Amino acid sequence: MKTKKLSHINARGDASMVDVSAKPVLQRVAVASGEIRLQRATLKLVQAQAIAKGNVLATARLAGIMAAKKTGELIPLCHPLPISHCEVNFEIPKSMDRVVITASAKIAAQTGVEMEALTAVAVAALTIYDMCKAVDKKMRIDSIKLVSKSKQ
Repeated sequence: MKTKKLSHINARGDASMVDVSAKPVLQRVAVASGEIRLQRATLKLVQAQAIAKGNVLATARLAGIMAAKKTGELIPLCHPLPISHCEVNFEIPKSMDRVVITASAKIAAQTGVEMEALTAVAVAALTIYDMCKAVDKKMRIDSIKLVSKSKQ
């Protein structure tokens, strides 16, 4: 079995940004998901918009979108990308034990937007954590992963 070469390591073993200049511009979409586990009482406060810091999910949605737009500034070897669309959505399952976060990012570019979608999920989860930390000491961010990516 042939081992794949790491794309961000050059011939000398140094970290380097991948040169995408020869790649075609394509429509690219990435979807990521993750979750933050909270106590039932905390989720009830979130749903009632009764958290002291304000509307938790609206704030987390904006934070996730803003983070996707700044991914190239946050992660050293990511290309700075002018994403054309980012969406962050939340679901509270009937079990009332977590918020499931899904983010998608779109672009017409020479490289993908996986990191932007993943960053949106991570920062949305961190924002929920920050806004709820005064009432819930048992929160846990879990399962941040890439769900899909495509190019056309």
